[in-house]
Amino acid sequence: MANENTLDSLNFISLDEAAEMTKGTRITFIPGVQALYAEALKNICFVKDIPIIRALHPTMGINKETGEDRQARLYELTSQTGLPTMFHDEERPRNVWTEQLALAEKIGSPNSPALIPADYEDRIEVFGLCAVVLAEDGLLWNMRILSDGPLGRKYGYSDEASVAAPAKIAEVISLIDTRLKRQAERGSQYLVGDSLTAADIYWATMSMCVTATPPEIMPVTKRNKGMLELFAANSKIPEVAKVLSKRIEDHQRYVLTTYCETPAVLGGAE
Repeated sequence: MANENTLDSLNFISLDEAAEMTKGTRITFIPGVQALYAEALKNICFVKDIPIIRALHPTMGINKETGEDRQARLYELTSQTGLPTMFHDEERPRNVWTEQLALAEKIGSPNSPALIPADYEDRIEVFGLCAVVLAEDGLLWNMRILSDGPLGRKYGYSDEASVAAPAKIAEVISLIDTRLKRQAERGSQYLVGDSLTAADIYWATMSMCVTATPPEIMPVTKRNKGMLELFAANSKIPEVAKVLSKRIEDHQRYVLTTYCETPAVLGGAE
């Protein structure tokens, strides 16, 4: 489904407004930027048919006019500064992907796909695959410490960690590729079992950090152009390029175009 990717096409409420509301599901975003944890949660909510209200996530750094930490209010409200924060009705805010996923599964439409399998053995596989992508020392973690900078330092950048990161990223990609190969051999397009799970959505979304994602899936805006170029460059890191396969690309495209809103709607100036 095509959408107008402009700030005017979406209503972003303030963080304080999101915190004060007592009804609805509010998620923080940075307009025009495909911050992947936020993008993944948006995709989870889309699949679960959960209407969301977008709130402005404060960016890192110091306000030059006031000298205050721009994320101080977020920390006051949630005791952390990570993106995204998820508010629902009058419940406590959720900031960790496991809690966000559990909440989405609970409040989603009864007719939506079950993203957390009822079978506990399948559930172990889903959460294990999600963890190597989303958790500490996983795909996204190591992508962030490839280079020095405020975000990299937040996640433990060091020269040693940066040198080790490409091999760890490649190991995750190789694991997913092997899994997709085995699943295809038994006739499944999905990472676990024979139907869509959270593992598929999280991997398809997060794998954009190591691929050149086409604009029909992820539009280019003024604010995300540099990030998209960085992600495309990541795909050319020798260790990463060696393990990227057509299976990885096909699975990403299939999941995002079949189950998620594409082109992605980011807001922000084009």
